[in-house]
Amino acid sequence: MFRDFNFKLLVIDKLMYRDKVIRPPFRIADVLHAKGATGDLWKYLYEHNLLYTVLEEARRYFTDLEITPDQLAAVDELTTDGGLEVYHQCSPFWDGEDDLFDITSLDDLALLPNLRAIHGGNEAVMAAPDARNTLKTRGIAVE
Repeated sequence: MFRDFNFKLLVIDKLMYRDKVIRPPFRIADVLHAKGATGDLWKYLYEHNLLYTVLEEARRYFTDLEITPDQLAAVDELTTDGGLEVYHQCSPFWDGEDDLFDITSLDDLALLPNLRAIHGGNEAVMAAPDARNTLKTRGIAVE
C-alpha cells in the first residue's frame, strides 16, 4: 500500500503513538530482549554496528503493519520531528543528524484523503521531488 517507508512511519507515529488508535504499541526493546539482547541496549547495538540504521525487526514490523482505510481517513495532520517515538523504535539511538528518515516520495498522500497539515521539519518532507508544489496543490499546509 505505502510506497515510501518513511512516510508510512509518520502515519504510524500519529496513529500508534500519538492517537493510540493502533494498539499495542511496538517496542523494539521488547523484540531485542526476546532475541536475547540483555543488559545495555546501546552496547548491544554498538557491538552489532546498528546504532544509526533502521533495525530490521522494526522495518519488518512497520512494513507489514496494516492500516485500515478508516484509520487513514482519520489522519488530518502529521508531524515531522527528529524526536518522534516511531523513529526511536526504528533506531533507538538515532541522533537526527542525517537523512535516515527523509521522505523521498509523496505518492502516499493519496492514502490520506483528509490530511490538511504537516507540522515541523520542512527538511524531511521537502526532500521529496517537487514537494512544495505537490503539497500546495493538495491544499496541505506545511507549518
